[in-house]
Amino acid sequence: MSKGKSPLRKCVGCSQMKPKPELVRVVRLPDDSGYAIDSTGKQPGRGAYVCATPDCIAKAQKQKGFERSYKSGSPKEIYSQLAEVSEGVTPE
Repeated sequence: MSKGKSPLRKCVGCSQMKPKPELVRVVRLPDDSGYAIDSTGKQPGRGAYVCATPDCIAKAQKQKGFERSYKSGSPKEIYSQLAEVSEGVTPE
């Protein structure tokens, strides 16, 4: 049995369409209690995707990509968490 194609999602930093497993999902929790990095990809709430590279994370912060996606204020605490995630990823 062959696996199907992986769904594509758009990075809020570089605006490129990439396969979902290559991106990090940041979810706004449904009760507006904050934001979280969703490692499973199945948490409930509004999700936005970003590449796990420091360049894309910096672009997303500069261009306010998450703010546009969530149509609300800035998730400031999430950028430090994303920086920690990107440190563990090696560039291709």
